[in-house]
Amino acid sequence: MNLRDIKKDIQYVIGAFIDDCTLFLNINPGKNADEIAGLIDKAVDLYNDLRDKVVKSAGAEKPKQCYTSIRKELFEKTDALYDELSAAAKKGLGK
Repeated sequence: MNLRDIKKDIQYVIGAFIDDCTLFLNINPGKNADEIAGLIDKAVDLYNDLRDKVVKSAGAEKPKQCYTSIRKELFEKTDALYDELSAAAKKGLGK
């Protein structure tokens, strides 16, 4: 894994999550809009945080190990965001 790949992975995964949030808002206008907007803000914060970590680790002695841990963090935190999105969707749809 190299610097370019990890940056693309971060952009793709978090971008897909934001797309899913906006899709939910478009399909269900007005339902939990504030909560979904909060999730989008969390995703943007995660994006910025992970990109900062990637930039800092680029100069590390073993950057590939850093990229692997950042990638793991990306998937773990995005999974947590998807769990929150799922809970918000269920609550917003009355299930």
